[in-house]
Amino acid sequence: MAKVTINKERCKGCGLCTSVCPKKIIVTDTETLNDKGYRPAKITEPDKCIGCAFCATICPDCVITIEK
Repeated sequence: MAKVTINKERCKGCGLCTSVCPKKIIVTDTETLNDKGYRPAKITEPDKCIGCAFCATICPDCVITIEK
């Protein structure tokens, strides 16, 4: 199983990662604001991650890491 880590303080909530996730387990966190005032992405069901790394590849700020 892959482990996804999102640096919530650097995430600007652009939504690119949510659009490419084949399992649709990445969503924008509507309840949290980071220090810059953005709504960061979050993983809803980490056990369903297949480790494809599409989210990490598309992230323009490199805030997502995948560990296999």
